[in-house]
Amino acid sequence: MSRIDDLPPLRAVIAEHQLSARKSLGQNFLLDLNLTAKIARQAGDLSACDVLEIGPGPGGLTRGLLSEGARKILAVEKDARCMPALEQIAAAYPGQLEIINGDALEVDPLAHLNPPIRIAANLPYNIGTELLVRWLTPNDWPPFWQSLTLMFQREVAERIVAQPGSKAYGRLAILAQWRCEARIVMSLPPEAFTPPPKVSSAVVLLTALTEPRFPADAETLSKLVAAAFNQRRKMLRAALKGFAPDIEDHLIAAGLKPTDRAEQIPLEGFCALARSIKA
Repeated sequence: MSRIDDLPPLRAVIAEHQLSARKSLGQNFLLDLNLTAKIARQAGDLSACDVLEIGPGPGGLTRGLLSEGARKILAVEKDARCMPALEQIAAAYPGQLEIINGDALEVDPLAHLNPPIRIAANLPYNIGTELLVRWLTPNDWPPFWQSLTLMFQREVAERIVAQPGSKAYGRLAILAQWRCEARIVMSLPPEAFTPPPKVSSAVVLLTALTEPRFPADAETLSKLVAAAFNQRRKMLRAALKGFAPDIEDHLIAAGLKPTDRAEQIPLEGFCALARSIKA
């Protein structure tokens, strides 16, 4: 029997420590330990991996990751009220859970973890996208992590896996799919959470590729895609005219039509355009 069974139910933990979810921190707690274990299993075999978890709250997913055999977890939690609940879990798993009370945007996980590293988190809604973009745009690739198993609002998850021609297709899809395999592996209704959010959620699994799918300068590609989708209703020659004075020549050189719009351009097309502009 797993040591997770020796810990009190999450509802009891929340009641004991008065952990009402705070909207200001983007908190929605998952209390069903069968569900958190299922999410943890999406991250694969963790027995030989260290895991970074952001926003563990009272520790539902933390307990799932540990019960699934994670070698070590670094849990970064901004809400000091959650510390006693997380310390209770740490005591049940000696040496396997390190807790930092701090801002995930400011913590250097590499000072606390050893490779191979995976990231698994029910991300706080208010910083989820910013963290994802940071993880997808490091200075060096491959990144410090092997995979990301992340919970998002369903709308954000669909933007990550979106294909050309869809309304959800944009900068997030390009950044994710250029360097990763990305797919939605679970869907969760609002009532799975306490308190229930107004929207459905989904778990996305992103697995880092050893190198990008197509050659391109990362900074040029990122800025190019941001400019193109910032005015997505405009033709590319208009949306990107401030990006390069001879943008029409670059578009043609990349095999793209100047009259196309950003949402019509596949990943390979943006990479070709980035190479032309960089050259």
